[in-house]
Amino acid sequence: MKRTFNVCLSTLLLGLPVATDLSAQSAPYRIDSSAQWQEWSFPAGTLAVNLTGALLLGFVAGLALSPHLALVAGTAFVGAYTTFSTWMLETHRLAEERQLAPAVANIVVSIALGLPAAYAGQTIAGLL
Repeated sequence: MKRTFNVCLSTLLLGLPVATDLSAQSAPYRIDSSAQWQEWSFPAGTLAVNLTGALLLGFVAGLALSPHLALVAGTAFVGAYTTFSTWMLETHRLAEERQLAPAVANIVVSIALGLPAAYAGQTIAGLL
């Protein structure tokens, strides 16, 4: 019985990243497209995705999970959901286009709101 349980658990842990990655890939696109404003160069959609990702990662960190499960949940789902490379690319694009105020605002606002979002997620998880 113990061997069967270990095989099932191993299969679940190996399949979980694939399943969560597939589900996490479409959510940022939907959020990004609903948050973008046509006439504003600030990447609000990417900001919305990354702030909700910070909240989710904080929530995962605040749960009483084993270190391995927390690593899988944090990297497989939240890592696939957030868009760090897009954040950097959009910031670089803004700077190249000499839109320095939106570029700096993108960095400052993302950090200034991302850290409290992660803390809020951890606090919410701690209440459960």
